[in-house]
Amino acid sequence: MKNKSKMNYDNWGYFFIAPFFIVYLIFSLIPLLSTFYNSLFENYRVGINTVGPNFIGLQNFVSVFKADILKYTGNTLLMWILGFIPQILLSLLLSVLFTNTELKIKFQQFFKTIIYMPNLIMASAFAMLFFTLFSPDGPINILLCDTLHIFSTRVRFLDTINGTRILVAIMNFLMWYGNTTILLMAGIMGIDASLFEAARIDGASPVQVFFKVTMPLLMPIFVYVLITSLIGGIQMFDVPQILTQGKGGVNRTATTIIMYLNNNLASKNYGIGGAISVLTFAVTGVLSAIVYKFTMAKYTAKEAR
Repeated sequence: MKNKSKMNYDNWGYFFIAPFFIVYLIFSLIPLLSTFYNSLFENYRVGINTVGPNFIGLQNFVSVFKADILKYTGNTLLMWILGFIPQILLSLLLSVLFTNTELKIKFQQFFKTIIYMPNLIMASAFAMLFFTLFSPDGPINILLCDTLHIFSTRVRFLDTINGTRILVAIMNFLMWYGNTTILLMAGIMGIDASLFEAARIDGASPVQVFFKVTMPLLMPIFVYVLITSLIGGIQMFDVPQILTQGKGGVNRTATTIIMYLNNNLASKNYGIGGAISVLTFAVTGVLSAIVYKFTMAKYTAKEAR
């Protein structure tokens, strides 16, 4: 009697995960390495003439630091913080309310849809909307000056440092708080409901339940939201670019790192552009590691016990 040949399935897992690694290699790893490679060369265009590529080592990085890269980094982080703080506070509040079984909020699906809808709007369209609303002849100025008579003259929001930064922060807040709420709700719904019931039976107030039960168990999702929001904030481009018409506001106080990168790439200065990209990658990695370390320190300590 012949033995039936058996098919070996041990290596089939590599076949199914191969597409991810192939796509990552082609579209992420190779461009990342080529960006670092290009950052070591002098390569730009003057008129119709191209200079380089000439190997100059780390000179591009020195040139970037001599420019206003620290100022643009500060602008980016400030506008991200101004938008993220109200975003995370409102998202936490909404996620707790919608997942509270005692409240029994009606029309939850409708409210969740409304909350998430701004995330579906393109950032460029959102920026154009705010540009029109807050222009000197826009509806906001008409309401404040002509209808309510709060101001005697038209307010030029985009001609002030704080006005431009606050508008950028408001737009980022409105676009992303819905997505953050959905993520936090998913995290809270993954917590065992018996823990909340036990806390209520023991006489814990809603505030105590939130800080003693919800937040400690929600910390992994919270850290994920924090880090992904930080990465998105550092990559901020389309909203301030359109809102300030590419000029970066008053004295470039709304110019972000990616806007600075875009200006160099538009002028064909690939060496400086590569250096800015590498520095942005490094800043993102360092800040993400710091946030993860300090926010997850207590959580990992409790898990180890």
